[in-house]
Amino acid sequence: MEKEQKRVLITGAAGFLGSHLCDRFIKEGFKVIGMDNLSTGSMKNIEHLFPNKDFEFYFHDVTKFVHVPGKLDYILHFASPASPIDYLKIPIQTLKVGSLGTHNLLGLAKEKKSKFLIASTSEIYGDPNIHPQNEEYWGNVNPIGPRGVYDEAKRFMEAITMAYHTYHGLDTRIVRIFNTYGPRMRLNDGRALPAFIGQALRGEDITVFGDGSQTRSFCYVDDQVEGIYRLLMSDYTMPVNIGNPDEITILEFAEEIIKLTGTNQKIIFKELPTDDPKQRQPDITKAKKLLGWEPKVSRQEGLKITYEYFKKVILEK
Repeated sequence: MEKEQKRVLITGAAGFLGSHLCDRFIKEGFKVIGMDNLSTGSMKNIEHLFPNKDFEFYFHDVTKFVHVPGKLDYILHFASPASPIDYLKIPIQTLKVGSLGTHNLLGLAKEKKSKFLIASTSEIYGDPNIHPQNEEYWGNVNPIGPRGVYDEAKRFMEAITMAYHTYHGLDTRIVRIFNTYGPRMRLNDGRALPAFIGQALRGEDITVFGDGSQTRSFCYVDDQVEGIYRLLMSDYTMPVNIGNPDEITILEFAEEIIKLTGTNQKIIFKELPTDDPKQRQPDITKAKKLLGWEPKVSRQEGLKITYEYFKKVILEK
């Protein structure tokens, strides 16, 4: 007898990470229901999936009541603005998708008896006082600063997900995602990597905030998706960091991009935004031990693929 096909709902499906997750679940033989209101996502990211009989798309805002007919084995909640440019532009929607949206989807998961995974973020650690950041660290977040709308939305997501787990016995997973990059990122999303590559391709000076000594750790999208998939399929219900511990200063990173693109523009310095984290590096001990996961793609390799993608995007314009 043929095995019944599993069904998964992925919110934020037209976004950068969401669209790569749709690809992965299709590849694994799932029936994928993508949901997005396209406030920051793009149909371009998923148009290749429309001819596939195992993919369907719902244009819907998860802050409104969510209904999906039929059984749902898994729900992955990735709907949320994720870049400072977006969440500073739509702060209230950002808070709503983290609170009302998560509540609606948890209700759906409870009704359907689905396994539920939320996309949390390294931003829940705020501007950290410990380095690298492990899952036991509670963070250093300014709830009323400009970044608070994103940081606190994610912290609330974790809290309500854990409440549904302990109170209703819902099978939940929490992934804390550190800086991720790769094809389908938006050139103008305000994060260092697309901003630097975009400036290099346009022949503009590269803008570094502060003195560039702040650090980031960049994880290639395929590695990130693998980590998320393994966490979903595991039986671990506490938060897990998924990111690349290979740390680099923003100034070094800007120099790397100039070398990669073969351009010769200047680096210019601007004032550091309020509450911008000075250090960001995941402690991935848990992911290694529990999931047998660690990143495989080097930054050099991943940047080359991402650069080729952005070159094409700029040419298409």
